[in-house]
Amino acid sequence: MSPPIAPVGWSRWLVPPAALSIHLSIGQAYAWSVFKPPLEDALGLSGTQSALPFQLGIVMLGLSAAFGGTLVERRGPRWAMTVALVCFSSGFLLSALGAATGQFWLIVLGYGFVGGIGLGIGYISPVSTLIKWFPDRPGMATGIAIMGFGGGALIASPWSAQMLESFGGDGSGIALAFLVHGLVYAVFMLLGVVLVRVPRPRAEEPTGGRPATPEGPQVSARRALRTPQFWLLWIVLCMNVTAGIGILEKAAPMITDFFADTSAPVSVTAAAGFVALLSAANMAGRIGWSSASDLIGRKNIYRVYLGAGTLIYALIALVGSSSKPLFVLCALVVLSFYGGGFATIPAYLKDLFGTYQVGAIHGRLLTAWSTAGVLGPLIVNWIADRQEAAGKHGADLYGTSLLIMMALLAVGFVANELVRPVHPSHHLDAVPAEPAEKGAPRARRQRAESA
Repeated sequence: MSPPIAPVGWSRWLVPPAALSIHLSIGQAYAWSVFKPPLEDALGLSGTQSALPFQLGIVMLGLSAAFGGTLVERRGPRWAMTVALVCFSSGFLLSALGAATGQFWLIVLGYGFVGGIGLGIGYISPVSTLIKWFPDRPGMATGIAIMGFGGGALIASPWSAQMLESFGGDGSGIALAFLVHGLVYAVFMLLGVVLVRVPRPRAEEPTGGRPATPEGPQVSARRALRTPQFWLLWIVLCMNVTAGIGILEKAAPMITDFFADTSAPVSVTAAAGFVALLSAANMAGRIGWSSASDLIGRKNIYRVYLGAGTLIYALIALVGSSSKPLFVLCALVVLSFYGGGFATIPAYLKDLFGTYQVGAIHGRLLTAWSTAGVLGPLIVNWIADRQEAAGKHGADLYGTSLLIMMALLAVGFVANELVRPVHPSHHLDAVPAEPAEKGAPRARRQRAESA
């Protein structure tokens, strides 16, 4: 399924909305918590069990992005967006069947496994295409799209809650909500499939438009895995995500515990509002900080994420419980760094490895997200449980966790400082023609992949 090459005069500003339609849809994953209470009541699940579909979905996101990245590069963005549409929507439809019949394993299979594949393929589907259209502002371009993943929950959360209120929180009501999700997201994601275009080769562009062929040093996905730069960036992303997701996953109980022993404790409503603010900061950081990286450079912006993040965690640990505005402000900044780190990493990869297979390289790097998605919540929850068992309460539940997060960010900071340009021995001598645009036979595609 080759994507249509943009006609002469096609505006590159039509490509970000195509990417955004995919990311706003799959960003629903961050709103899974809306379904947890009704599922627990309807199917008799524990909190751990009701989290399984989301956890498996994040694991499959990283795995499908890693193993499918090269295929996405080979087949092009339209193919990738179509696969994401089919898998993500089918996951909801399988989940609807599971809720209607009371079979929780179908929800895990549908939302977690099948839908998780759609998450991973959809997440990386527009990356290389956006970078080719915006070689002058890759951070801004990828930030626009990846902003949608962070902001998808702002749409999905109230929408899902309203449907559950209208349809009911029993099995049939949950099933109907899943069904509507699957159908509506299929239509919305179809807009991206129809709208996406790849840029014309420079030789075919009479107006001298943006280049479609890679320029400068290029590194294949296979060769990138052999470079220290890839693994240093893997550490950088993993440390930054671990620190952010540690707050995001336990935001409501954390702010409640921090001020439980004060004269003005945090109410349930205020804690929910705090979570919404964090989601907004996550979304804003994806476009704001990634756009700033086009001006000050990728390495410098990660110095901000990791260095300033370490200091902010220290501030929370020392005086966070003495002032609600200070605690909220610090948490918002940390979550903006969390979102910015996701949006900036594709441009960082482009700077180091070129545009040839940047989508495939990005997919492999997202295994750092899967690791952090387990590591961050595990650190915060396990330590809080141990501290509570030892008789501690309030802010004391999180002191050790904050120290660990500071150490992890310091490790990421050092890894970022060690990043250097890729050695010329890893560069490709010649970049094979892109098969999706040139119609290369299978043999040439295989030779290009092994380069």
